[in-house]
Amino acid sequence: MIAPHFLRCPVLALASLPILLLTIASLPANDQPQWGQRWSRNMVSAEHGLPDSFDPKTGRNIRWTAKLGTETHSTPIIANGRVYIGTNNGEPRDPKHVGDRGVLMCFDEKNGELLWQLVVPKREEDKFHDWPKSGISSPVTVEGDRVYVVSNRGEVMCLDALALANGNDGPYRDEGRHFLPKGPDAPSESIIPGPLDADILWLFDLTKEAGIWSHDSAHSSILIDGNYLYVNSGTGVDNTHRKIRTPDAPSLVVLDKRTGRFVARDDEHVAPNIFHCTWSSPSLAQVNGRALVCFAGGNGIVYAFEPVTESASKIVAGSAPAPLKKIWQFDFDPAGPKEDVHRFTTNRVEGPSNIYGMPVFHEGRLYVAGGGDLFWGKNEAWLKCIDPSKTGDITRDGLIWTYPLEKHVFGTPVLHEGLIYLADCGRKFHCVEQATGRPVWTHDINGEVWATPLVADGKVYLGTRSGAYYVFATGREKKLLFESQLGKGISATATAANGTLYVATMTHLYAVATGSK
Repeated sequence: MIAPHFLRCPVLALASLPILLLTIASLPANDQPQWGQRWSRNMVSAEHGLPDSFDPKTGRNIRWTAKLGTETHSTPIIANGRVYIGTNNGEPRDPKHVGDRGVLMCFDEKNGELLWQLVVPKREEDKFHDWPKSGISSPVTVEGDRVYVVSNRGEVMCLDALALANGNDGPYRDEGRHFLPKGPDAPSESIIPGPLDADILWLFDLTKEAGIWSHDSAHSSILIDGNYLYVNSGTGVDNTHRKIRTPDAPSLVVLDKRTGRFVARDDEHVAPNIFHCTWSSPSLAQVNGRALVCFAGGNGIVYAFEPVTESASKIVAGSAPAPLKKIWQFDFDPAGPKEDVHRFTTNRVEGPSNIYGMPVFHEGRLYVAGGGDLFWGKNEAWLKCIDPSKTGDITRDGLIWTYPLEKHVFGTPVLHEGLIYLADCGRKFHCVEQATGRPVWTHDINGEVWATPLVADGKVYLGTRSGAYYVFATGREKKLLFESQLGKGISATATAANGTLYVATMTHLYAVATGSK
């Protein structure tokens, strides 16, 4: 995201001042409306003046603090004066919403006041569909006054950024019933939505309408390209972790952002070879003037698809979604098994790979981190650089370099000024040379890392599952600027917008700004 550049001139004609002020007033805020940069998913911010340290106990450099639930795995997103973050209902804000729920909170960017929340009941059939206390783990994607998110029930939702403040807009109007738990013991009467409740504009149920099998917790950062939403479906194994119940389920789903209509899906038959679940969200790449949708499947294979066009999406209502056109595929772990993969469940030495983080496009190359599954797979992981300009099966010809990681990896690589920053679950932070894949420096850290580093203002921000927080200086020389213990584990990636850094622990969201108390 590029900060606005104002006119710098030693002398300005007085007559031009009103025009200049009007221009400045109309410039858009330097928001962070989605996870990472739009064209690359690279988690680099153009913000400046961010602090290299902060202390929630004393309030040093803390602008405001907002209390969340008891588990927070969602990354904060900032758009149009609002801050959005998913959590659980461990600290209920509304007495009509009690018990374990998924919650999306919307705060005022200025002061952290809660403006509204989306409260979603848990899946009732099997805890492995919607893991207890995990809440809404997906970060939102915001465009204008529309907020797109995947709920804990595996529902793609379009929400009104103003919630019910401007009335209950349609076509979806059954919020009161949706807020209630489902199942045979569900209450028969609807909840009456109140001023703190979200306004759902439309809803697409991935289980019922796309035939997926949700597993653990939906985690999807929705990608918007034109009029279309690209969503990783979250389909995976059942509660035995050894069986695929929906072998025909899509891994990548395309919806019309205006209506939620199911437009297209992948046709790669990924589901039978998913080792655990579909974790990775799609990204955009601009390769030699051609747009590609890059996506890492739960089978450990990276794909590039041609984006959907308006003409291709004009299918007759009620007909099947169109298949996405594949441009290339890259087997991330060609030595790993490709069939009967679940015989390797719990095997820490041998087995297939999967990919949690997103593919990142930068300066003509694609960077992907993946390896054995943290919970059930082998203790190997790599960072790989791919040439995305080729076609077909590019497993051999498309590989540029490989860098071995310490252990399992959840995060997405971040590229900045010729270097790559990435942390893994082997409690190691890596700085790698972008051109060659050679190590520049590493640092031992306290705790596993599920988050992605944020690069902003010459600094790298990173939290760990043990609650440790680190700030490094960017560059080839290792400089640890700050190390602290925030008291609660961190799953979320930090984000920056409008001069403020947003750091979420399991229980609190901190708005961090230089000079604040």
